[in-house]
Amino acid sequence: MKLVNHYIISLLTLVGSVTQVAGQQQKPNVVLIYVDDLGYGDLGSYGATKLNTPNLDALASEGIRFTNGHATAATCTPSRYSLMTGNYPFRQTGTGILPGDAKLIIPQDKITLPKVFKDAGYQTAVIGKWHLGLGDQVDKDWNGSIKPGPLEVGYDYSFIFPATADRVPTVFLENHHVLGVNKADPIMVSYNKKVGSEPTGKENPELLKMKNSLNHGHDNTIVNGIGRIGWMSGGKEAKWVDEELTLTFADKAIRFIQDHYQKPFFLTYNATEPHVPRMPATMFKGKSGYGYRGDAILQLDYTVGQLVKTLKDNNVYENTIIIFSSDNGPVLDDGYDDGAVSQLNGHNPFGPYSGGKYSAFEAGTRVPFIISWPKMIKKGTTSDALVCQVDLLSSFASFLNVKYPKGEAVDSENTWKSFMGKDLVGRPYLIKASGTLSVLKDNYKYIKAGKGAKRNSLVNIELGNDEVDQLYDLRTDKGEKINIAKNNPEKVNELKAILEKEMNK
Repeated sequence: MKLVNHYIISLLTLVGSVTQVAGQQQKPNVVLIYVDDLGYGDLGSYGATKLNTPNLDALASEGIRFTNGHATAATCTPSRYSLMTGNYPFRQTGTGILPGDAKLIIPQDKITLPKVFKDAGYQTAVIGKWHLGLGDQVDKDWNGSIKPGPLEVGYDYSFIFPATADRVPTVFLENHHVLGVNKADPIMVSYNKKVGSEPTGKENPELLKMKNSLNHGHDNTIVNGIGRIGWMSGGKEAKWVDEELTLTFADKAIRFIQDHYQKPFFLTYNATEPHVPRMPATMFKGKSGYGYRGDAILQLDYTVGQLVKTLKDNNVYENTIIIFSSDNGPVLDDGYDDGAVSQLNGHNPFGPYSGGKYSAFEAGTRVPFIISWPKMIKKGTTSDALVCQVDLLSSFASFLNVKYPKGEAVDSENTWKSFMGKDLVGRPYLIKASGTLSVLKDNYKYIKAGKGAKRNSLVNIELGNDEVDQLYDLRTDKGEKINIAKNNPEKVNELKAILEKEMNK
């Protein structure tokens, strides 16, 4: 009798365990592929006819392609801040483009996007670019434990580089430590003065394998034949090689999926492409015909294909939500002579829009935005709904029934129905930050008057600044060429009132 009871108890325990695993598996995995400086017009699915991006185009054809999808800012750090916190970047000081030695700007005691998933029982990881600061102060020991960082704001595992590929330190961090640290060759980093005796692009241009453009600041310490922003000494064994960056990140992401696919996971894959310096793996060099920028986009497309293949190989693709978007719009010459301008050859990264990275005009923040979930989302959908990366936090919190305190993630709206293709309207309006502030509502675009420069001559991009208020009807004027503010004072006042209300929250 005892044996029978033991058998029954064991069977019930087994059934309970299977039910629990099945319940966990019903939750979709989520892979967020967040890329760097990719333009609205850089993908075939968004109108590119020169570049071949088959894997990303397939992703769009298997899910939703948003035509009105946005980052909150036209530069990287503020967009990433919004993605993580659910707040517009103007709500916190210090959210501009960060140097490589900046301290962490994401609050540790508030809700974040990865915390939403962690609270819902997901395994969480971030792999790739970070650029949100590390540690609790600028001066830090790069040879010891570096925290707080990704692990303190919601990720269980991180494999990153600190800022951007054109900024020192050019090292990998796995969780709290730099890989390859040697106490006999300690790493030192400064953004104020030269440290150590490493050659610089300014002093030793003959050592460069990629020339830097004048006056961009990419003439400090040389790493792998490329001048960087900032100075670094030591860490010879820790420095990465540009041509191996993406392949290393991709390998880590693939391994994470292979090791964690049996339970729900949230993977943030922060690709470095096509941000400068564009130095793709040898297998992609010269393959696009559009300079290293084009080659980098081919590398990005290939990587996405490898991630999708891994999901399929492990039989979790059908129940995985893949989100693909960019932190801001495109820029061509952003500090290096890499063929991005001279070999453009008719390719148009900006699509039908004006501006680009750094700009208040649409090409600065309107970016590719694709969501795929084969199990639930209708294939081949195109949506004009107004959606933004800042809304991922609230939308997934609602879907996963995760609660967070009122007063946190105040700008993140629940647009889950839009993300699933069930609502074609989206959020009512969007505030965007690009030097000056703008409001997008019902296809009308208001840009606040300001005294900033009208053009960034270094990158040859119109910034969208003007000393008078600007209003554009994007239905008929996607390029923002005709300012209709004078003839539409009521609409100007309506959008200006929205901006003032948001600024005073």
